[in-house]
Amino acid sequence: MNQLGNRLQYYLFRAGQNEYMRLTVEELITFLIHVTERNDRLPLLMDYFALKEEWKVKIKDLSPSKRVYVTLLRVFFAYQPILVLEEPYFYLEEDRRHFKRILDDLSKEKQILMLTSNLEDAMISCDVIYRLNELGFHPLDIRDSEEDKQEVKEQDRANITLQKIYTKRNDKVILFDPPEVDYIESLEGSILVYVGGENYVCALTLTELEQRLLNFGFFRCHRSYIVNLQKVREIITWTKNSYSLRLSTGKDAVVPLSRAKLQELKALLNI
Repeated sequence: MNQLGNRLQYYLFRAGQNEYMRLTVEELITFLIHVTERNDRLPLLMDYFALKEEWKVKIKDLSPSKRVYVTLLRVFFAYQPILVLEEPYFYLEEDRRHFKRILDDLSKEKQILMLTSNLEDAMISCDVIYRLNELGFHPLDIRDSEEDKQEVKEQDRANITLQKIYTKRNDKVILFDPPEVDYIESLEGSILVYVGGENYVCALTLTELEQRLLNFGFFRCHRSYIVNLQKVREIITWTKNSYSLRLSTGKDAVVPLSRAKLQELKALLNI
């Protein structure tokens, strides 16, 4: 992002970037229309960017999800031919389809480069995907033709494995897909799987679950906790040696992060 920021042809959309916090949504759009000398109409823009009900709300009082749309407004008015979007879906808490429709409209007139750690976000928004590691960029094959699908089915039919998390509650067996899980806790000899603010008992050990979930973006953040990194919203520093992770779940969930795991987590998240 720093390298791209030095080039005039790029407009950078940063996750959680600062805005004109004291302005209302209406004041910001009016300002952008005047400063860019565009002919766009205020009511149409508020409706298009899903901000119609918040038109009198100051930006500092908007939810993180609505503030993403404010940042996207700035992208809409940008003059640069190339838009660089850093984790555009990260703060969205509602239906992503409307947001994607706006990106699709923007892509008709400009080139869009999206930087994300979430493969699903890349798959739904990008025609070409590259994975970046210490060895450079590597293209991912995202062909979606029926011939490709059939080829994969024939190759993998004999080796299909379903990775479900087996839990029990009130004598009922409940199976969860890994992305549904928020975090897992070892508490007084029991393993608890947390999904949507509720917990379910699991018969597997924390070490067994860690191995099963390794390829699904889970991280052993503490000797008693495994967390789904896709659900992590904030790394909280309490003291020099005390850290926690805040999750973007339905209920406000915070899990401990051991000091020994901090650098490993930063390396995984490239921060």
